[in-house]
Amino acid sequence: MKNQTSILTFWKLKSLPGITCTLLLLGNSVWGQSAHQVIPDSLPLEKLMGYSQTIRYSIGHQERAAFIARLMENAEVFFQKEVGFTPKTELYILAPGDWKSVAAKPLHDVYGFPHNLDQVRLVIAAEDNDFWRSFIPPVDTLPASLASQFKTAYAKPDGTYTMMPFFDLLALHEMGHSYTAQAGLKMHRHWMGELFVNIMLHTYVAEKKPELLPALEAFPNLIINAGTAEYSYTSLHDFEKLYATLGMGPRNYGWYQSRFHGSAKAIYDAGGKQVLKKLWNALRQHQQEMSDESFAEMLKMDVHPSVADVYLKWNTTP
Repeated sequence: MKNQTSILTFWKLKSLPGITCTLLLLGNSVWGQSAHQVIPDSLPLEKLMGYSQTIRYSIGHQERAAFIARLMENAEVFFQKEVGFTPKTELYILAPGDWKSVAAKPLHDVYGFPHNLDQVRLVIAAEDNDFWRSFIPPVDTLPASLASQFKTAYAKPDGTYTMMPFFDLLALHEMGHSYTAQAGLKMHRHWMGELFVNIMLHTYVAEKKPELLPALEAFPNLIINAGTAEYSYTSLHDFEKLYATLGMGPRNYGWYQSRFHGSAKAIYDAGGKQVLKKLWNALRQHQQEMSDESFAEMLKMDVHPSVADVYLKWNTTP
């Protein structure tokens, strides 16, 4: 474990500009300033036809736009069947030259960071980029099991690596925030708001795209398996207190998101796809204020014990 931690420490320091932003995925609070952002009519974007959602893309990237559109549309079909709701979204699949005109202001210079502007507009990169590449560790120096996971998930035919498969799936996480916001679900806790969209993401991939599970799981596994020695905040209480201002720091926040990824997998493995539907219905029904204890009890009784365990056993599970 010591060797593993030192390797990941080196990686995090090496890629500090990327780590500063990675996995923020807030979707609810950070991007509030972008709710009224105007996208210039003069921006030379094409519109992809034949899909239920509005999809605009940079000239020359129709194939990439169609790939993302199919990913989103297939997920929407699945979620409509499971929870009976589909939000209205607009997808912007952008080349670097168009990024600043659409992206949230804090991300103007972070090409590649998928984000939800205002619970309707989603911003996605059309090209591989330095931001994604900044998360590629020195693979040959990772512990054997982690190196194997990473190679399976992100290796290209030429022997190099790309994080595109992971960041493409994060676009579905961002779409999840559109679901919860537009459907009027009450999340009760910030940690539930983030956990829920990870449950959506993991459930869809496990049910319909299991071949993508390595891409979804490998990167969070690297973070989780490195331990917590480097982080000042690791409790859910700290997460709640510091969430709105990102007061725990972006890198520490990335650790929390990795834990939520791991929790979503554990929940799916324990209860299957039915947990998503039960949790959706419970959060729609229970609009009243609840204490931590009452919230956990509701999750245990109305949804599944594994969901309650995220709160009850947070400090005793990796």
